[in-house]
Amino acid sequence: MVTTVLRPDPRAVAETVVDPELPMLTLADLGVLRGVRVEDGRVVVEITPTYSGCPAMGVMRADLVYALHKAGYADVEVRTVLSPAWSTDWISAEGRRKLAVGGIAPPGAAPVRTSGPVPLQLGATRRTAACPLCGSADTEELSEFGATACKALRRCRSCREPFEHIKEL
Repeated sequence: MVTTVLRPDPRAVAETVVDPELPMLTLADLGVLRGVRVEDGRVVVEITPTYSGCPAMGVMRADLVYALHKAGYADVEVRTVLSPAWSTDWISAEGRRKLAVGGIAPPGAAPVRTSGPVPLQLGATRRTAACPLCGSADTEELSEFGATACKALRRCRSCREPFEHIKEL
């Protein structure tokens, strides 16, 4: 009698791993989970950093390996894919909803990208974000940087509550 060990689909397992900096989101919600496949018995996961030098990449990689090992996959490789570069447009509708429920304003549409070097923009960047707590559009930026480089700190002029906003990239 041969016993077959049933394991969950590796993509389904990878899709449950949460972002270490935004734990209300999975890596799939955030759009950094690019691919999951099996090659010669090895699970290969591809992820894209939200920005170059993202300090969370090591934790993401370790959490993916741990989750897949726990699901019964002994051989796991996590690869970093840099092209195309990640965009906040890749955050799913569910991810945007979870951000707002978590008190973080989701990003608006990302700036249009062109091929070649990124143009230097001097002066203040004008971002807007509705308050995730009361919905008011009357908000102000307090700091271009929040707890992480991808977030700005804002305050609502209506309810006076501070909140973070995911910057459009």
